[in-house]
Amino acid sequence: MTIRTILVDDEKLATQGLQLRLEAHGDVEIVDTAQNGREAIRKIKTHKPDLVFLDIQMPGFDGFSVIQGLMEVEPPLVVFVTAYSDHAIRAFEAQAVDYLVKPVEPERLADALDRVRQRLTEKRGAAEVERLKTVLAEVAPEAVEDYDAETQPDAHAADRYEKMINIKDRGQIFRVDVDSIERIDAAGDYMCIYTADNSLILRETMKDLEKRLDPRNFQRVHRSTIVNLSQVKQVKPHTNGECFLVLGSGAQVKVSRSYRDVVARFVH
Repeated sequence: MTIRTILVDDEKLATQGLQLRLEAHGDVEIVDTAQNGREAIRKIKTHKPDLVFLDIQMPGFDGFSVIQGLMEVEPPLVVFVTAYSDHAIRAFEAQAVDYLVKPVEPERLADALDRVRQRLTEKRGAAEVERLKTVLAEVAPEAVEDYDAETQPDAHAADRYEKMINIKDRGQIFRVDVDSIERIDAAGDYMCIYTADNSLILRETMKDLEKRLDPRNFQRVHRSTIVNLSQVKQVKPHTNGECFLVLGSGAQVKVSRSYRDVVARFVH
């Protein structure tokens, strides 16, 4: 899979530096560069790239204006690259894949490209499904209905739920992959999000957060605790019909009796 890419930055040295770092990633093909927003819009519409590394602060037409200028076409994936970190929230609201601060660190660039590859795989998989349905409609129309009945419910369900959650904690913006979340504990209108190596505070009610998470993976096991069932490594029986779930990090979560049957459907 080749990732056709355009670099947009009004500073030539910044563009050259990013080009050098991208040479380490053999699947990235730089098809063009642009030095201002208007030029970027024109070249994006011409080349239709998979990915754009987009500077935010440029004279005249900034990075957010570029996004607005692409509203009438299918936009590429965007990774914002900027010298300033105070645009992060707005960048994620613009559906950016990632937000890199100059000078770009190779490790952060690699992480961003991993997210891009995941998004492109999902996008191209969906396109292949549509192509297959078009072929089926021509040669076997009745098969399309059977195909939709088998695949559409799961496809729609997967699209409804978050894959990444943005958390503002201690003055920073953290991009958390939901699959890395082990458990979530509630404390009023705040959620404590635990991954294997970090814990973050999110201001949101448990009810609202539950709506954003796929129930096939995330289940409430206590009045104030949600667990990622894919992180469960062991179930330990306890007294009075209760049990403990042992997670990948070694943490143990008590399952109250009222939620035991819900969890049992997924872990047995």
